[in-house]
Amino acid sequence: MDVLRDVFDTSYRRLVGQLYGVCGDLAEAEDVVAEAFVRAADKRHAFETADNPEAWLRTVAVNIARTRFRRRMVGERLLRLHPPAGDRHPDLGEDRMALVVALRELPVAQREAIALHYFADLPLHEVAAATGSPIGTVKARISRGRRALADRLSGLEFVEEEPHA
Repeated sequence: MDVLRDVFDTSYRRLVGQLYGVCGDLAEAEDVVAEAFVRAADKRHAFETADNPEAWLRTVAVNIARTRFRRRMVGERLLRLHPPAGDRHPDLGEDRMALVVALRELPVAQREAIALHYFADLPLHEVAAATGSPIGTVKARISRGRRALADRLSGLEFVEEEPHA
């Protein structure tokens, strides 16, 4: 039984969806999740003995996304570059795309907390563990982020989705 392969088969798409909320870019989400699986293979014992291998991968992927974000910001400041255009997005409705665009405008810490809590459906204590933040900080980030999202999304008309059969 290959634990890494089994977790990949069951968790890859879900993790990419969760990290898409964190990163705001599909290609970046795919890259950080792939890198998390590479690190799991490199640290197979730690990965396989983790209580929750998917949570282990999510934490690693969030940390990778943070590191990449910091490096990109430093590089852009040094070279005075603007972020590249032409991002890829999954096939999402207008409502969900408006949400992702609004999420991109939030501070990274708020975006991470909201994406992990609402997209990954993690309880607050798991969001705290994944981000390395106290639970009170996570609550504050989610609260502030929700207020900011409400401000950014006010005035938009959303279409109610049909329930899944």
